Amino acid sequence: MANTWQTTPDARVEDRSGQDHPGHPADFGDGVIRQARNSAAFWAAIADSRGHEVIRRRGFLAVVGGDRAGTRVLLQEPDLDAHDIAELTELAGRSTGPVDAEDPFSSTDLSHLGMRNWQMPIMVRPPGPAAAPAMEVTRVRRTDELRTAEQIVIDGFELTRFAPYRPGEMFPTKLIEQPGVDVFLAVLDGEAVGAAVTVVHEGVGSHYWVATSSKHRSRGVGRAVMLGSLAPVSNLPVTLTASRLGRPLYESLGYTAVTSSTWWSSQ
Repeated sequence: MANTWQTTPDARVEDRSGQDHPGHPADFGDGVIRQARNSAAFWAAIADSRGHEVIRRRGFLAVVGGDRAGTRVLLQEPDLDAHDIAELTELAGRSTGPVDAEDPFSSTDLSHLGMRNWQMPIMVRPPGPAAAPAMEVTRVRRTDELRTAEQIVIDGFELTRFAPYRPGEMFPTKLIEQPGVDVFLAVLDGEAVGAAVTVVHEGVGSHYWVATSSKHRSRGVGRAVMLGSLAPVSNLPVTLTASRLGRPLYESLGYTAVTSSTWWSSQ
């Protein structure tokens, strides 16, 4: 999230146990499952809005896009068998674009695919009230607002795969029609400066693509858009995946790291 949890190779955490941390409620221990299921729901919604193929298996969900979007794999179980690995290898081999895989269990070795990998903490926040943001944060309702959010995310994450910009390629209008998916904009002095996506699935909320416009960093935009997007789901347990730089912000908002996820990318 731009850059609040941008995926960078040095985003490392120490704890990979996936066990409950002392002093935390027991439900923190299944944060990895909650994140895995929510991420799969999020990418299935993206695939539906983009018209991309979705492949569902016991151990993973894959979204097969084109040259720019590429192929996204969300591992759903820690014990993929040889058949699962063979199918993932075949999917990566025939992808016409970049390949990205997320393993929240950090248990599957994909090094044979020749992709780089890094780790990021999965964080969980229990239900509880959220403070009011320091700037206006609104839920996206119109196509022009969605286009603005799309451009902020592409800029904030430096998503060169979507350059040159094609309106609606990353966030098609159908995205905000998907059940449980909401997009938010943070507004400062009349200008949209931040964006975020939340997904509610099976009683759990998660944050994605929390981004700050590159021209407005270090002005509290990330905190504001986090608080504004958290408010509608604050009565639920909420998960996210954080970068090393974003982790302190999330901790200050009540999120706790419970384990680390391994990410793989061909880029």
